[in-house]
Amino acid sequence: MKNIILTVFSFLYLSSFCHAQEGYQNPVIPGFHPDPSVCRVGDDYYLVNSTFEYFPGVPLFHSKDLIHWQQLGNVLTRPSQLNLQKAGSSGGIYAPTIRYHEGTFYMITTNVTDKGNFLVHTKDPAGEWSDPVWIKQGGIDPSIYFEGGKCYLVSNPDNTIMLCEINPMTGEQLSSSKAIWRGTGGRYPEGPHLYKKDGWYYLLISEGGTEYGHKVTIARSRNMEGPYDSNPANPILTHINMEAQLNPIQGTGHADLVEAADGSWWMVCLAFRPQSGLHHLLGRETYLAPVRWDTNAWPVVNGNGTISLDMRVPTLPQHPFPEKPARDEFNAGKASPEWIHLRNPHMENYQFTKDGKLRLLATGVKLDDSGSPTFIGRRQEHLRFTATTSVKLQKAAPNDEAGLTVWMNNQAHYDLYIKQLDQDKQAVVLRYRMGLLTHIAKEVIVPASNIQLQVKGENDTYSFAYSLNGTTFQSIGQMDTRYLSTETAGGFTGIILGLYATSQTPATRAYADFDWFEYLSR
Repeated sequence: MKNIILTVFSFLYLSSFCHAQEGYQNPVIPGFHPDPSVCRVGDDYYLVNSTFEYFPGVPLFHSKDLIHWQQLGNVLTRPSQLNLQKAGSSGGIYAPTIRYHEGTFYMITTNVTDKGNFLVHTKDPAGEWSDPVWIKQGGIDPSIYFEGGKCYLVSNPDNTIMLCEINPMTGEQLSSSKAIWRGTGGRYPEGPHLYKKDGWYYLLISEGGTEYGHKVTIARSRNMEGPYDSNPANPILTHINMEAQLNPIQGTGHADLVEAADGSWWMVCLAFRPQSGLHHLLGRETYLAPVRWDTNAWPVVNGNGTISLDMRVPTLPQHPFPEKPARDEFNAGKASPEWIHLRNPHMENYQFTKDGKLRLLATGVKLDDSGSPTFIGRRQEHLRFTATTSVKLQKAAPNDEAGLTVWMNNQAHYDLYIKQLDQDKQAVVLRYRMGLLTHIAKEVIVPASNIQLQVKGENDTYSFAYSLNGTTFQSIGQMDTRYLSTETAGGFTGIILGLYATSQTPATRAYADFDWFEYLSR
């Protein structure tokens, strides 16, 4: 009898995860994860984002329910795939598209500081992807569509959505480019995706610029080459209108559609969360919305063309992943996939020691430079968080430094670091860089030992502290969040919490050992 009861209980428990549930929280992928694109393979969903000047490029996520996502790795992991040597702030990789066709995954994107549009492919999305094949048709935000054994490309040269046929394995353009739609009149028509449903070809794009006026529009035609008729109810997603002016989500746009295994339709899109007034720092994040798409009708996003943080809607059966530990102990012998570098890193400067430390070898490239400093970081994902690390600076000459940076770009960052003063003395220093202004806010002499550095993020401030024992933290100052915001610093990225090491005299080969890094949302 006990076995029967146990079996029934187990069945009911497991079944609770295998039926449609109500509701989820947006964003589904928080922090700097813009320009989402999604595809389905059976009951599995795969999603990619743009990464601009960061390496490796294009994070790859996997989900069973479109709500819970786990990063499998990154698509562009080799310098032969991703040349960022000349990438300035917000240069590099723009919006990617991921698609699956007959056993092969394809990812197409733009490197705006290299040769433009290119495509890579793989049989195993969690493994290695091919080297790029380059695409002749220009513009940005390319997307591909398969039909009848052919592959078609759409992108936006000259602010016009253009269509052509390509060979996805070689990149060769097989037909002339044809203009098919210019959008509804909003600026920057971009992010095109082509779909077919109920005998109609639907062309989804974004307009208005990736700011507060961002919006998603759609057109359709019975012929792939057009003419395309605009949806009378455009835009189908925007927060520019009055009903969303106080919504904590703004800048909705750049979307992709996917049909789930149960026949329901969903949209992923980017948006941002303003803080401290009309400023946003986390970058553009990935959001999810249900789509009602009746036969022979236009799609309707979440009933009224807006989204919310708390989405009270029926969902797919939910399959959450185990939570990742808050603390990275650096004992895996390699960086986990969420860690990224600035431009093409010099990997010889990043080591994992046998006793479980991340060792950063200091170089002469400074945080303010446009090269690739010894820098490894992860995204700020929450408005309220605490990030802490333990670091020891060794073999350092005067003015060598290593520590923690709250990083937007090379002209906008707050740094909490250990600085070598002379052979026997070190100091904890708080510094800010805002445009042409650099200022040392405070400097405290400390013993040359392991020092814990901490930053706490709030809506309006970053608070910095240090500890000599890992328990008792001493405040060293606060900084205003607004000066690192996109509205102040510019660009298309978001805050990265970085670990770094630089040297005034690189020949000394100073280095910093980081014992761990901990990130906690609050």
